[in-house]
Amino acid sequence: MALTAQTILERTRLFRGLPAATIQQISALSIRRSYSNGAIVFSQADPGDALYGVVTGKVRISASSPSGREMFLNIMEPGDTFGEIALLDGRRRTATASAISPSELIIITRDHFLDLLKREPELVGHVIQLLCDRIRWTSGLAEESALLSVPERLARRLLSLGQLHGHETPNGIELSISQEEVARFLGLTRQAVNQYLQDWKIKGWLTLGRGKIVIIDVHALRGVVAAVRRCF
Repeated sequence: MALTAQTILERTRLFRGLPAATIQQISALSIRRSYSNGAIVFSQADPGDALYGVVTGKVRISASSPSGREMFLNIMEPGDTFGEIALLDGRRRTATASAISPSELIIITRDHFLDLLKREPELVGHVIQLLCDRIRWTSGLAEESALLSVPERLARRLLSLGQLHGHETPNGIELSISQEEVARFLGLTRQAVNQYLQDWKIKGWLTLGRGKIVIIDVHALRGVVAAVRRCF
């Protein structure tokens, strides 16, 4: 069964816990749009003018440095929302969103949302909470990049992707992601990531395939994270 706009909005942190009547008002602002595989939803530096919610398909969020180096930040699946900050400040996008499968999205524009915000002051508290959560998330990324070793960053990312986007199979938790994509998620070279993945494959912690990684031993990857922490 396809997700409704109201169901998606109820799940997002920005609106979670709001009265059903308020969610319905926000849902009424939304429009639907379809995107083909590979289509750009918005590009880095585009004006921030809307929130998006995934009804069907998948959307990849990535950012590029001035030198052209790309870093993958997240994968959005049905029920997920992205672009919330654009509803608040309207500044240029800090990342690119692109469909990695045929996708249908709901869209709520900033102008319509701000009009509703003026009429519904209860929303303000939820907006403040969202900003605090986003600051913590950004700080965590900066800390991870500056303080953690490559194996811990890689293990943590695999565990996180497995929890959010993995699929349980008889062989383990399967991730539909390539080594190149994992490297971009972490801002590393493919060679650096492959070095540890091959080592963990030999140890039997995971298996590697074309465009996929299967996590066999979750506890072993958690041990990498714990072992590195004990070194500090």
